[in-house]
Formats: sequence, C-alpha cells, structure tokens
Amino acid sequence: MRKGILSLTAAAAAITLGLTACGGESGGTTGAQETATQAAKPGKIGVILPDSKSSARWETADRKYLEEAFKTAGVAHDIQNAQGDKNTFQTIADQMITNGATVLVIVNLDSGTGKAVLDKAKSQGVATIDYDRLTLGGSASYYVSFDNVKVGTLQGEGLAKCLTEKKADKPIVAELNGSPTDNNATLFKQGYDGVLQPKYDSGDYVKGPDQSVPEWDNTQAGTLFEQMLTQEPKIAGVLAANDGLGNAAITVLKKQKLNGKVPVTGQDATVQGLQNILTGDQCMTVYKAVKKEADATAELAIALAKGEKPTVSGSVKDPEGGRDVPSVLLEPQAIFFDNVKDVVTDGYVSKDELCTGDFAEKCTEAGVS
Repeated sequence: MRKGILSLTAAAAAITLGLTACGGESGGTTGAQETATQAAKPGKIGVILPDSKSSARWETADRKYLEEAFKTAGVAHDIQNAQGDKNTFQTIADQMITNGATVLVIVNLDSGTGKAVLDKAKSQGVATIDYDRLTLGGSASYYVSFDNVKVGTLQGEGLAKCLTEKKADKPIVAELNGSPTDNNATLFKQGYDGVLQPKYDSGDYVKGPDQSVPEWDNTQAGTLFEQMLTQEPKIAGVLAANDGLGNAAITVLKKQKLNGKVPVTGQDATVQGLQNILTGDQCMTVYKAVKKEADATAELAIALAKGEKPTVSGSVKDPEGGRDVPSVLLEPQAIFFDNVKDVVTDGYVSKDELCTGDFAEKCTEAGVS
C-alpha cells in the first residue's frame, strides 16, 4: 500500500449562468429581459457511519469533524448512523440519494452491503468515497483511511515491547482479531502477524488462541476471551485489535487478578483505552488522527459536490475488484504511557474527560497538562 497525500487540483467551482427574468403582463407591456450571474450551488453530501458499538470514535469524533468541515464550507449535508444494521444502512443510502445527495461517503458494515450501495449510487450519477474501510469489489471514486497494515505493525511491535519489559520468557500470545467482514481487520492482522509470526517460528513466542470477533462486538469479545483463557490459562500477552476488544479482555483478566500482568494492545485511542493505559491494564493503543482523516474526506467530498474532479497521489489495489482505487492514506501513531499526552495535545481527547477522579494523579505522572 502506498501512502497517499491529498493534492486537490480541481478548477474553480463558480459557474456563470445567464438567467432570463420574465415579468408578468401589465397594461399590455412585458417585463424586460435581465441577466444575472450566480455561483453554482454545491450539491448535497450524504455520510453513513457504521455503528456506535464497535468504537466510540464514530459519534464522538468522526461525526463532529465532518460536520465542522461541511458547515465551514457552507455545504448541505446529512450524516446518519446505521447502528450496525445492514438493512438500515441500505435504507439510509436510498433515502439520501432520493433526497438529492450528489456525493455519498460510506463506512461499510461489510463489503457486500457496501458494494450494493456504491453501485446503486454510481448508477444514479452520485460520486462516492469509501471512508476508513475499503469496500472490496466496490466502485468508490476515492478511498480515505490510514495505512492499516502499519496500524497492525505498530500493535505487534507494541506488544513485543511490553512483553520484553515484562521479561516474559517464551510468552503465549492470544490474538483477538476484528470482524472477519471488515477488510481493515484483515490488514491489521497482516501487520501484526508480520511482527509476531517470525517470533512464533523462532520459538521466542508461543502462538496461543487466535479468533476473530464478529462485527467487532465487545460482548462477544469478552465471551471469546474467557474461552481462550480457559483453554490456555498461561496466556502472557493479548493482541487485541482495538480498544473495545482490549477492554473486553481486560475485564476478563481482572476477574482472574491478571490485569496489568498480561499486556493487552488496542487501537483508536479512546478515553477508555487511554485510561486503561494510565492504570497499566493496557499496554498500548494506536492513535489515528481522525480529524486529519475527516478533513481529507470532507475536502474531497466538497470538491466533488462542486462538480470538481480532485486528484490524489496515492492508490490502493482492491484485491477483489482488481482495480487501483485513488487513495489518501494517513500515518498512525503508537501510544504508550509516556506519550498519552500527545493525544490530549492534539485535541482528540480533552484533559477533563480523560483525567477524571482517580485518573487525575495518573495523568500528572504521564505529563498530561
């Protein structure tokens, strides 16, 4: 996957139209013709977010940043959340197209549903953007996300760092992967297995239970991890694909008084994930600067709504559709106890929401100000 850097080079959006105003008849006279110059009005942008359960980011961050960008640009928009329901996802898309959306931005629930929505939008002349998740076999005009293989690599390297600090000898590692229907989960696993597999092969680590969590469901993750721990009580490290799955594992570890002793990874730099890092229950998370992702997406969507054809310098190969999708890929960052402050400094999480109650002292220790 090549890193894409957004580079908009479209022409100006203003279009001059000659308008004829016809006055009504009065006393046998007709109104004189007038011409007026009017800037073309941008089209409407529809955005479909996936759910609220898999990660808090969709409602607390993505919605906020996208709305801010669209409002600043003065572009009509409609942002809705499918709440994990594929039928609702398709219904929302149909309604948005019917209500005049000229650009559709989606975070698919799975590639099958996403493809159906994208193909229908394309047939109606609606421009499309895959946001955060690539729709395999889809027809999106653009794809905006992070380098998701790099995300997984950071998770694998982070777990290795924490296991080294724990002086773990031939640790048994469990993998709690994301949803099997999410291409991002596949890319994350590609990244962290690229770090872990050589360690399994050399005998430095022992490969433990390895399971995917349907629909990133945290409740199912807890059940699955409980079964993992029963199957293999000596699990010494947990590669959890995001903070929600990580917290599910931590909850189970707490029951066995193993929290803090068994390193657990995460992703998304949620308040919960960062607090778990502050207390030592979570080893690390991966921070993806959602504002940058939302801003890049909004910039593309706004240009498309104005009838422009923006260009980007990167592309990603769709392994199912076989096409190169014009892409913007952003850089993720590994977050440990000593740089939790970076997420606060960046404005993604506020000190007030992170450093509540018992976490205040830990925030001070971590240099959060």
